[in-house]
Amino acid sequence: MADSTDPRTAPPAATTAGDSAPQDTYLQKRTLRRGSAGPLLLTGLGVAYVVSGDFSGWNNGLAQGGFGGLAVAAVLMGLMYTCLVFALAELASILPTAGGGYGFARRALGTWGGFLTGTAILIEYVLAPAAISIFIGDYVESLGLFGLTSSWPVYLACFVVFIGIHLWGVGEALRFSLAVTAVAVAAVVVFAFGALTDFHVSALNDIPVDASAFGSSSWLPFGVLGIWAAFPFGMWFFLGVEGVPLAAEETRDPARTLPKAMAAAMGILLLLALVTFVAATGARGSAAVQSVGDPLVQALQPHGEPTTVSRIVNYAGLAGLVASFFSLIFAGSRQLFALSRAGYLPRFLSLTSRRKAPYLALLVPGALGFALAAATGDGARMLNIAVFGATISYALMSLSHIVLRRREPGLPRPYRTPGGTLTSSVAFALACAALVATFLVDKQAALMALGVYGVALAYFAFYSRHRLVAAAPEEEFAALAAAEAELERD
Repeated sequence: MADSTDPRTAPPAATTAGDSAPQDTYLQKRTLRRGSAGPLLLTGLGVAYVVSGDFSGWNNGLAQGGFGGLAVAAVLMGLMYTCLVFALAELASILPTAGGGYGFARRALGTWGGFLTGTAILIEYVLAPAAISIFIGDYVESLGLFGLTSSWPVYLACFVVFIGIHLWGVGEALRFSLAVTAVAVAAVVVFAFGALTDFHVSALNDIPVDASAFGSSSWLPFGVLGIWAAFPFGMWFFLGVEGVPLAAEETRDPARTLPKAMAAAMGILLLLALVTFVAATGARGSAAVQSVGDPLVQALQPHGEPTTVSRIVNYAGLAGLVASFFSLIFAGSRQLFALSRAGYLPRFLSLTSRRKAPYLALLVPGALGFALAAATGDGARMLNIAVFGATISYALMSLSHIVLRRREPGLPRPYRTPGGTLTSSVAFALACAALVATFLVDKQAALMALGVYGVALAYFAFYSRHRLVAAAPEEEFAALAAAEAELERD
């Protein structure tokens, strides 16, 4: 069967590739609610993706690199995300569709590149909510809420309640996300004021030094290699912010709004990362918080006794987890919706409801996430798998920016990345380094992610690549480029 992405063999205007249904009917059943999100909601969405990482997870990097190692890793990962966000802002202004990273890579790297990128993003956004639901369950148990002694009812409640809000409508969902995120950010500010009053520089480097490690010192207790091993944990301060372009089809004036919202969200996250990291380690000591599940709470309890401020931060940590869980469900559903609408995944998954919500793209990953959480209870392993998928997508999206800049310099760009391809090249190099670092932290998680990737690629190679939908926005955009290139050759 001819590949529908080739403009010479694309189906007639009235049909989709491999399908006799009219295009307008097909796309009408797969339409999102336009103009629901403005700059404030999108900025809140970008922060919501990430804010749970300020409350837990990052501190495990202290056990890999010590204060100095994690500090360098966090700076490098902050640089990677900043460069990536600037590159994605340009790409999102060129192609503001729900496909996000898949759409960008589809134009630059072809169908295989698009599918590889979209699948990597899906791995991140399906596994991360499952992991966070486990952390929410742990928080609920530790706080003694509702008298629960088992976490699976919490996992179920999270998926049912929060997917229900998403089904209600995107505007309502993003406003809810903004409110919960505001509570979490306010709690980080409260934490900072409380922790910095007990700050001691000597507490930063109190982890015992491994004298056998190359380049080890009090600031790098595990040597130079510890910096590299801490990369995945430095990512936790920013993981997910790249998902803002997935809201493009539901955004007012996306070419202008998306770049501004992404830059604002990244600025807030950089500030939160600095305050959280320095205040927590300086108040209680790197050794004391390197392996606890609630580093901010522990930093406020030097003698183990709860205080008013630590209780506030403890409850707000739950709000932070809810904000990230809720927003990651949104991101995963939009990436699945776009891949399904274009035929890369089963088309029925992109159907939308009367309220223009992609209900199957919400329900199917939600059911899978709940099953994984209830069956394994291993949130750390699932997050490591999510990080592996994320680093692959970062490398491919950065590469897409480089390719499009060099191959199509005349493409209209309402927003241009500061520094051009140098900026995206920095993001690409650091993403590749972070990808390799995931094997240093959890080789089994990386191999499991590769296994999922292999199954997805087999499905694409033997089935879906022959049944793509030429009418999908991302496919039309790529086909237009191919047609223009052919005209130039003729």
